[in-house]
Amino acid sequence: MSKVSAIQLNSGPNIKVNLYDVSTLIEQIADTNSKMVVLPENFALMPENDEDYIKSSEELDDGQIQNHLSELASKYKLWIVGGTIPIKSSDDNRVMASTITYNDNGERVSLYNKIHLFDVTLPKSKESYNESKYFMPGEKIEVIDTPIGRAGIACCYDLRFPELFRLQHEKNIDVIILPASFTEQTGKVHWETLVKARAIENLSFVVSSCQGGYHINGKKTYGHSMIVNPWGQTLDIIEKGKGFISAAIDLTQLRSIRENFPVLDHMKLINKK
Repeated sequence: MSKVSAIQLNSGPNIKVNLYDVSTLIEQIADTNSKMVVLPENFALMPENDEDYIKSSEELDDGQIQNHLSELASKYKLWIVGGTIPIKSSDDNRVMASTITYNDNGERVSLYNKIHLFDVTLPKSKESYNESKYFMPGEKIEVIDTPIGRAGIACCYDLRFPELFRLQHEKNIDVIILPASFTEQTGKVHWETLVKARAIENLSFVVSSCQGGYHINGKKTYGHSMIVNPWGQTLDIIEKGKGFISAAIDLTQLRSIRENFPVLDHMKLINKK
């Protein structure tokens, strides 16, 4: 049984300030016996203008954001899931929304590029999002072995696409790791339902790390970072503001649930012609 922590932030446009907040919270987490820390989507940069994702983008394995996480992981002997970092792509006008995982030696062990991009105008609101204008979509799922179990990596809007997690399940995941920056409007009606649905239908733990509050760009995120067990029970949650949550990932419990309630073995896929 290993403990995991998830950080919640209210990030802004100043990368150094955001990284300072990350460092402060990870220093506290280092005293909790956690083996892994998950950071929210856009933890290092929530700009006033989305073009700043391009201006602040980094080459893979080289840049202040990546170097900082690598150093923290090595210093505190923690695995760190940094989701997301703007990484340069083949298109000069768009970047990848990359969730990068470092092991406790500070080595990059995983790269997941967000597949589903949020191109939405919220109902009865002036808030609109057009991620595909500045980001390129990823094309591959990511599953890795970690100190808390075999983990599938996803990001925010991916949560609405259960097919992605079924593909991860085929690779025998125990845990779903989900950095996010869910909007306040959609979060209050959909967030907890979706998180618990993904846990229950895949009989997997879900560790979500969120943005939570008002941002300088005028947008508001829902927060409610959660760690949920395979039975859909909330193990820990932080609703608003900066902070972190922690919980033990009990793989013995997971195996017992799957053995006694073998719903995943009963799955039948029907091809419609």
